[in-house]
Amino acid sequence: MKKWIGFGILGALFLVTGCNSQNKAEANEEQHKATKIVLGSVDSDADIWRFIADSELAKEAGLAIEVKEINGGPQLNNATVEEQVDVNAFQSLGYLSSFNQDSDQKLVPIATTYMEPMGLYSDKYKSVGEIKEGAVVAIADNPANTARGLRLMETAGLIKLAKNFDNGTGTPSDIIENPKNLEFKMIDDTTGPRVLQDVDLALISNTIAFEGGLNVLKDALFKEEIDEHTQQSINVLVTTADRQQDQALKKLADLYHSQAVKDYIQEHFGGTKVDVQEDVGKLWEADK
Repeated sequence: MKKWIGFGILGALFLVTGCNSQNKAEANEEQHKATKIVLGSVDSDADIWRFIADSELAKEAGLAIEVKEINGGPQLNNATVEEQVDVNAFQSLGYLSSFNQDSDQKLVPIATTYMEPMGLYSDKYKSVGEIKEGAVVAIADNPANTARGLRLMETAGLIKLAKNFDNGTGTPSDIIENPKNLEFKMIDDTTGPRVLQDVDLALISNTIAFEGGLNVLKDALFKEEIDEHTQQSINVLVTTADRQQDQALKKLADLYHSQAVKDYIQEHFGGTKVDVQEDVGKLWEADK
């Protein structure tokens, strides 16, 4: 009898061991089936994509996402052109358009992600109405954010721009009315929070502002809203033209707009990254 019990226990052990081995084999097989995507990003965007890469949602979508952090917009786009990364996530439609034009490239957007409102900040004023004549305004020196800042100033009622103002490449020379004789000082966009104490006002993109301890919803005198003038400021996933219809890459957008990611963004970025789900093809055509 003891002999039969012994054989029974031994058989059960073999069965459990066999099941565990089978489960591990199946898990390994599923991992091998996952489509690997190398995604280039930077700063807070990279943090979000690392969260997505480690999530169960990515596994369920059959994606193995590697986030490769590369500093600098041109470097990220060049890495995409050179296929060091499959897709990148860091830039607005306006920035992409300027990059393509300046570098004679044909990178394309495949999905919208969010818009971070640009804000007008000041350590000296508490409202737009308080701004005095001759105030010095710091504005980013990259084309997309220069134009974006000027459009925000017009929306705030501080200047008037020419009718043919280009939302992607416009410059201070396009100002046709400046009733307060504001002086615009070009700066490196990344220095916005640091130069705030040296100027009267600063136009700062949200990523830079947030990393400098500013919340556009609470600290800005005036901020962007999503409308026809700000659609170029919508951030997008970008890849090469030959991968525009790549279904694996398009799954990234579904992951980004999931509730789990929205909750993560709310918790870590205070609502300053506004979710945008628009037809990127129409936006891109309108931008041309």
